[in-house]
Amino acid sequence: MTAAGPLDSRDEAFWRDYLTRGGSLERYGRQVFKRIPSDPRCKICAAPFRGIGAPVMRLIGKSQSVANPKVCNSCFTFISRHHGGAEIEATLLFADVRGSTSLAESMSPADFHGLMDRYYRTATKTVFDYDGGVDKFVGDELVAMFFPLLTGEGHAARAIEAAQALLRATGHASPDGPWLPVGAGVNSGRVWFGAAGEGTHVELTALGDVVNIAARLASAARAGEILTTADTADAAGLDPTLERKSLELKGKHLATEVVALHIGPGG
Repeated sequence: MTAAGPLDSRDEAFWRDYLTRGGSLERYGRQVFKRIPSDPRCKICAAPFRGIGAPVMRLIGKSQSVANPKVCNSCFTFISRHHGGAEIEATLLFADVRGSTSLAESMSPADFHGLMDRYYRTATKTVFDYDGGVDKFVGDELVAMFFPLLTGEGHAARAIEAAQALLRATGHASPDGPWLPVGAGVNSGRVWFGAAGEGTHVELTALGDVVNIAARLASAARAGEILTTADTADAAGLDPTLERKSLELKGKHLATEVVALHIGPGG
């Protein structure tokens, strides 16, 4: 990401405009970068840090940041300089490995690391393929963001498509079953989105109740299942005849109406 010129680092209007409209340069660059093979890559702009594209990326200032190795120098400079954010409409995707404790107990530490590393690579590629951004991995849980700068107004649909693709990529549609059991939660709404943290710990992240609900949905989803709020399903244009149910989510006083999608041989 790049800035157009000198700006107030606390300018909420700038962040709202940037995150909802952005510029063609950012979108075009990301579309190009994500097609250059090699991982790891910048979690924001998708610039690869290794492989055939890395030398070219370094020439344009997109080498891996020493301050924050999850992003490139260019993106880290941007979020550090323009510290702050704004409330925008966005969609959050959480994907959680089911039974990871039991898996870890049944494998050597090295084999479990190899399995999780495969999951991280698969999840990151899937999110980028569907124009999302990887916020972070918390243990075995993926946190991904889909917002207008990258996806346009169709961020709810793109997040659900990414969740479906991730479950397929982890083998849930295979007759032999998944190579890693994963459940996912998707939720849309108004979030605070921007740069949080100080110094070398600045991150581009999303905050708010919408985020918490997405996390709770992922925790409640079974392997091969995607749970999304009914409002998000409607925004994404999902079939209105899909299974709907009310869930009591931890920390919520009222039941949440959700739509369940299943990825599997019979799903």
